[in-house]
Amino acid sequence: MKTLSFTFLITLICSIGYAQKQEPFRIDSLPKQGILLDKGWKWHAGDNPEWAKVDFDDSDWEGINPTKDLNDLSQIRQNPIGWFRIRFQIDSSLLNKPLTFQVSQAIASEIYLNGTLLKKYGKVSSKSDEIRGFLPQDFPIGTVFMQQEQMIAVRFSVQPNLPYFKYVYPYLVFNLRINTIEGATQRKVNSFGNSHMRGFNTGMFLLLGLVHIIFYLNFRRQRAYLYFAIALFSIGIGYMFTPFLLTESSITVKAYLAVVSYPLLFSFYGFFIYIAVWEMFFRRKNIMFWLLLSSTIIGPFVNVIFYKAGYLFLMSSMLLCSLEAARIAYIAYHTNRKVGVILFGQIAYFISFILFLLMYLKRIPNPTLSSFWFLPNSWDLGSLIHWFSLVTIPFTLSWYLSKEFAFTSKDLEKKLEEVLQLSAEKQQILSNQNETLEKLVTARTAELKASQNQLIQKEKLASLGELTAGIAHEIQNPLNFVNNFSELSVDLAKELKEEAEKSEIDKELIIELVTDLSQNQEKINHHGKRASSIVKGMLEHSRTSTGVKELTDINALADEYLRLAYHGLRAKDNSFNADFELIAEENLPKIEVIPQDMGRVLLNLINNSFWAVNEKSKKGEAGYEPKVIISTELKANSQLLIAIKDNGTGMSDEIKAKIFQPFFTTKPTGQGTGLGLSLAYDIVTKGHSGTLEVLSNERDGSEFIITLPFKIN
Repeated sequence: MKTLSFTFLITLICSIGYAQKQEPFRIDSLPKQGILLDKGWKWHAGDNPEWAKVDFDDSDWEGINPTKDLNDLSQIRQNPIGWFRIRFQIDSSLLNKPLTFQVSQAIASEIYLNGTLLKKYGKVSSKSDEIRGFLPQDFPIGTVFMQQEQMIAVRFSVQPNLPYFKYVYPYLVFNLRINTIEGATQRKVNSFGNSHMRGFNTGMFLLLGLVHIIFYLNFRRQRAYLYFAIALFSIGIGYMFTPFLLTESSITVKAYLAVVSYPLLFSFYGFFIYIAVWEMFFRRKNIMFWLLLSSTIIGPFVNVIFYKAGYLFLMSSMLLCSLEAARIAYIAYHTNRKVGVILFGQIAYFISFILFLLMYLKRIPNPTLSSFWFLPNSWDLGSLIHWFSLVTIPFTLSWYLSKEFAFTSKDLEKKLEEVLQLSAEKQQILSNQNETLEKLVTARTAELKASQNQLIQKEKLASLGELTAGIAHEIQNPLNFVNNFSELSVDLAKELKEEAEKSEIDKELIIELVTDLSQNQEKINHHGKRASSIVKGMLEHSRTSTGVKELTDINALADEYLRLAYHGLRAKDNSFNADFELIAEENLPKIEVIPQDMGRVLLNLINNSFWAVNEKSKKGEAGYEPKVIISTELKANSQLLIAIKDNGTGMSDEIKAKIFQPFFTTKPTGQGTGLGLSLAYDIVTKGHSGTLEVLSNERDGSEFIITLPFKIN
């Protein structure tokens, strides 16, 4: 027992002696990249100002490497505030020389050198709601070491309730690098090189995206250009966000922007690359399409909630997009060898992306690269492979699309040459046929003019026939009155004779009979004149127009042709029935028109309106009452308006645009020549310097409006 106690005592003394004699971390020289202090650190939870002093005994503190990821140091995250301490010695050659500290962190910190506060980053506090983390991004702190042994103490706090995502961005707890002025400057040059590469990538991807947007705008049938442009814009904007995410900023802004925007844009890149390939060769939506679409949408949000599983889910989705695009390209490769470049690009992207993930997750080595003119020292092999994976697909797809465009252009040039050759051969044939065609055109023009004259005459005869039918029906009324009153007059004359032969004459009866007989004669005379007027109108209409304008009562002309048109249609079709009305302007002065021509205009327009309401009546719409209204109105600007309105079938905008064209008709074959409205338009506009327009839609009927200028004498 005494032997064991003695052995324990000796061991304890040796341990204490070893702890007291333990040499601090030594710095004999400073290489170009400086020295990262990743060994010799100790830490302790809590807060005590005495811990910043040089002579404080920290032998019982726990050793730690603060350069690790914050998610790997659970003891740091569990305490709201704590301290780091490190002792180190520098070689005498470094004394009294200007050196720098370069800090990178994911915490809030206060840095003390030999007991003196050197720098604050963010806000350190024991109260969780006051802590503000800060990312200084290697901003140099100048210093001069006056003695060989140094002590650095760091008071720090971790901002609570903040999503520090390990696989989105490496949140290293606290990195302190000692460097010379030249080395710090070189690191800034390297940082500038990183910015240069990011600017180059941003410009390249955005420019390629703009080019393919222009391609899409000029060739909209190929939507692959649009999807490819969206993919390029996504990656370009992702690179454009990177400098903002890597600048000195609050941890809150930094974390959320990095977690949400950056992975979202890169996942869009992978998905829309797949969509572009799918659109070019497949176009048939399958279950894999919808699966990849769903995973692309929800992937970034899963990454926010579950940082490890979410990142793997997001990367898996991008790899599946690449594999599916490669599968589609492989299928298309069998029918088109030019697709091989796309297949190569997809396979290269998949392999390089796998290598990048393995290096990033530290499953295989990731060596640092030597500095080239375009690569900074901070780049490693994984970064280069990642860059290669991103640029491979745009270049291979652009190469393929340019080849397709060149092939199409050459094919068009070849066809154009064939067309030019055929044109030259046909030119001689056409020149030989021109003379024959000119002769035929001359002969056909003469025939066409003769046919046109015949059609115009046919239209006039058709209107005359309709007018004659109306007149025959209209003249029947006054003739009936003449016949009826004549018979009554004969009867009255017999009664008068019988009364005169009587021995005793009833003087009052004789006076009454004579009075009735006189009234009958007046009515016979009135209706006889009415029949004579109708016959006169028919003769005037049938005569060739003299072209001489006469003072005409437009109200009377409209009333006459309204009734004649109605009775003419009734004579042809006894089932036809419609209401009609004349709304005449009172005290309308007579105006100078060519009566025969204006009568034809009114007759044509009224006949069309009656035809339209008759066609709508045949459809049997409930509650429909066909009606045609003619109205006259005197305008203050010396213009007379004649409106013929109906509630018939109406016209579409397409028909209205052609309604006054010669030979255009909406009536069935055999029911119209297509010249009535054309002639009416010419009579109004050319013969009377007026206007003829139509207002119509397919539900509410049509209205033809004639505007005639006039002078009041």
